[in-house]
Amino acid sequence: MINEKIVLGAETNYPLNGILAIPDGNGLLPAVVLVHGSGPSNMDEKVGNISPFKDLAQGLSEKGIAVLRYDKRTFVYGKQMKTDAGLSVREETIEDAILAADLLRKDIRIDSNKVFILGHSMGGMLAPRIDAEGGDFAGIIIMAGSPRKLEEIIMDQNHDVLDSLNRFLQIIAKKQIAKLSSKFHNIYNLNDEEAKSTLVLGKYARAYYFKEMGEHQAINYLSESHKPVLIMQGEKDFQVSVERDFNAYRASLSEKPNVTFKLYPNLNHAFMPSVYGKILKAKKEYKVAQRVDQQVINDIADWIFAKPTDSQL
Repeated sequence: MINEKIVLGAETNYPLNGILAIPDGNGLLPAVVLVHGSGPSNMDEKVGNISPFKDLAQGLSEKGIAVLRYDKRTFVYGKQMKTDAGLSVREETIEDAILAADLLRKDIRIDSNKVFILGHSMGGMLAPRIDAEGGDFAGIIIMAGSPRKLEEIIMDQNHDVLDSLNRFLQIIAKKQIAKLSSKFHNIYNLNDEEAKSTLVLGKYARAYYFKEMGEHQAINYLSESHKPVLIMQGEKDFQVSVERDFNAYRASLSEKPNVTFKLYPNLNHAFMPSVYGKILKAKKEYKVAQRVDQQVINDIADWIFAKPTDSQL
């Protein structure tokens, strides 16, 4: 395996460093673009002492699949981007993932008909939209994604935290959560300009970011698509829910023959063995040095090599 340094979007205002993992051997290679979850993140998707994207790149390249990963735009340019009232997931994530797909297709070592997208967490929520808006991938892999709106997930996470607090802290937190809920509830009543001037979270997160994303829900793209889709989740994931997310995908898409579902016992949001299993201990969970479960890597590789490309469907 060779790790080649690349610059994604070198001709744009936001060039990003990345690594293309190229397997040993000859012949045209299938390839995968890795798309990060929410928040600023480096190319390894490092949090605490874990690096899921580094693990996936190494594991999949050992199986004969090229993997492209790169720093997220807000990781490198977050300071100047956070004050942009019109910031949406398009500028934050979608544009760069499409550039990554184009970069792979231009590489003579890559089979241009076998370029896949793998989105983790919010990246999984965005993957079907990225495909539809220009990524044009051979297939879509969703790891720990959700068919729901981002603000619904945030509210659920807040309620999960609330349930684990003592009674005194619950009283304070309930008021804060109720205030946040009322802000989210009104998002879709605002026009775009109003949404751009309305703060909902902290000093910078504006209603427009949530509104724009919520108006482009993953499930709508997936319902229309005939491309191969692999939906994966860990049973002990405390950031998205088996019941409200994985099973919701299943309820909507189970009759579509192009969609495959994989649920993993005792794995968390990063597809590593569960340690504490509670959202309140997320930082502690990710401080434990672990690696992405090998079965997950095996299943992704098997699925990629088994799937027909879009041109063959």
